[in-house]
Amino acid sequence: MKHILEWREQCKSCGGTGIYVGMAERDGFGVVCHTCKGLGYVDQKVEYEDFNGRLAETSVQRVLRVNPGIIVGGPDPDSFGGMAYSEWAAGDGTFPVGSEMREYTCPAWFYQSADYSKIPNWKECHWGTFSSCKHFADKASCWERWDKDNDLPVKEE
Repeated sequence: MKHILEWREQCKSCGGTGIYVGMAERDGFGVVCHTCKGLGYVDQKVEYEDFNGRLAETSVQRVLRVNPGIIVGGPDPDSFGGMAYSEWAAGDGTFPVGSEMREYTCPAWFYQSADYSKIPNWKECHWGTFSSCKHFADKASCWERWDKDNDLPVKEE
């Protein structure tokens, strides 16, 4: 079932005054608020449908936890990590160890998008573009170290 909620709320940009005073407005100057056009309020509208369970996505065969900015696809979908859509749809949203985009990224690059708290804090890491790190060509060793540091089981081939 579709629902529509509509309300009028005080403008957050100008605090309901219709006048915006920012860092460039000094000595008694203000400008008409761009957000509310000087009204002091904005009308909001949200349309939504009841959630009755997750729907199937029929065009997807493989699901990635995140995409850290790499074009994915082609003849070897497993090389990008992730898991089969059927496994993801039947599971709890947990991705198995080794399902990261290990062939194309290092742990720092992947976890910058996936879970910032898991980025390795290694003094050897080159902080800049990940692919320019002197260790990037041997990123498999970085993944092995990351697994060991995080007490993770080795992915079975």
